[in-house]
Amino acid sequence: MEPVMHRDTDLQRFVAGIGQILVHALITMLAVTLAFSLPSLADAIQRLWPQLEANTQLMLATEIGLASALVLLFNLAKIAWDNRSRVSSARLASLVHARPAGNGWFSRWRERELIRRLPAARDAFVLTVTGYDTFVDPQSRLRPVLETAYEVRAMLVNPISEGLRQRVESLPPDVTLLSFHSEIEASIVYLTELRKRGKNVTLKFYDHLPFWKVVVLGDYAWVQHCHTGFSVREQPEYVFALRHGNPREGLFVPFYTHVLNQWNESGHPEYDFDRNELVYRDLAGNETGRASLGVPVNGMLPPQRQKK
Repeated sequence: MEPVMHRDTDLQRFVAGIGQILVHALITMLAVTLAFSLPSLADAIQRLWPQLEANTQLMLATEIGLASALVLLFNLAKIAWDNRSRVSSARLASLVHARPAGNGWFSRWRERELIRRLPAARDAFVLTVTGYDTFVDPQSRLRPVLETAYEVRAMLVNPISEGLRQRVESLPPDVTLLSFHSEIEASIVYLTELRKRGKNVTLKFYDHLPFWKVVVLGDYAWVQHCHTGFSVREQPEYVFALRHGNPREGLFVPFYTHVLNQWNESGHPEYDFDRNELVYRDLAGNETGRASLGVPVNGMLPPQRQKK
């Protein structure tokens, strides 16, 4: 199946390249035809510059210059039309910002400008892997915004889950379970500090293999794919905004709904900041058992408990 798909991709690229060549050839022919078939324009030029009538070389240079200008004009019109189509597609998806992998200075500047214009968010949702890039990293551009929110709900991968082990095994050898545990511990310490400042902070853990990183701040959602074999910081980042006029359009609502569904799933335990334990609840919200987080937080590691 893969070789066939590869051949189809090469064929599509070849056809697209031929199409672009034909379009540019058509534009050039049209421009040259217009330049050499405008007698009224030629008469006007001759009246302005009588020397053109006697100087065939200057006349030819004028016509070539006009043809070149028309080629440039038509190509600019085509680019504007193509961009118009792309802008319409981005607007339909409610995509307001995209940062490519590599994190160049221009994309960082654009994201800072977007964050600067954000209204203060009352609550924040964070579905991520360890949370280090969002909560702890000094280069995190979302951390200042999170600190202004009154309520923060975060979901991290369970440090002793099979999903985390699979995630670590897919990454380069320098990434270990211990390094992930250290990042999770740093995120918990940060969230604990937010609680001490009077923020309403809730932390839950999931066991499955990480798939999406989603940060929701008000009407905006930052989205990255947790691609197998690559760290999240190496992935492109997309920002989707809620379309108040038509919420059915765009990808903000699907990602926000995904985060809510993950949060409301009863199988995900809630973290007890005071006892460094995971609290399991049933569908009615009643506590069914507790278990150790499995990693120390500020040197505190409670004795292992069995879930009821």
